[in-house]
Amino acid sequence: MKILELSEATAPLADYAKDLDQEPLILHVGGQPVAALMAIENADWETISLSNNPKFLAILERSRKRLREEGGISSDEMRRRLGLTS
Repeated sequence: MKILELSEATAPLADYAKDLDQEPLILHVGGQPVAALMAIENADWETISLSNNPKFLAILERSRKRLREEGGISSDEMRRRLGLTS
């Protein structure tokens, strides 16, 4: 992992992106990380967008909490409810 003070990151973004397949780049201000540049593998635009969307992340957290508190149903039961059993 490469670490660089933000004020010292004066090269064009494309220059930093060239090396991301080898290691991520963490930018910091006074030792506090503020951004990360890393290679993206096996992801599409929608996946990237949703993984950073606060509303979507809140929905996931509510669902996880409900699963912990109330339990869930099996995939077989879900198929039965949807009429997908053969």
